[in-house]
Amino acid sequence: MSDTPPDRLSVNPKSPYFDQTLLQRGIGIRFKGVERRDVEEYCISESWIRVQVGKTMDRKGNPLTIKLSGPVEAWFESAPADEGEGDPEAEA
Repeated sequence: MSDTPPDRLSVNPKSPYFDQTLLQRGIGIRFKGVERRDVEEYCISESWIRVQVGKTMDRKGNPLTIKLSGPVEAWFESAPADEGEGDPEAEA
């Protein structure tokens, strides 16, 4: 697995850009120089993020989102699960 996040990722399971294994590692997002924790979806190549608008829902029960444009940086917050596992006796 690569150590760079994908170009586009979403937290909505209905989205074609949803990937549970990547989200479990944790994705950090910096938008316009500020770290954000409320990002629903991002695209690095198109320079935008989607964030929820308050607690407002659409008629299907999905959160209402707004697209913000600007420079986007993404990174993994933790290492892949297979790298962290090892023989504890070999490390001692």
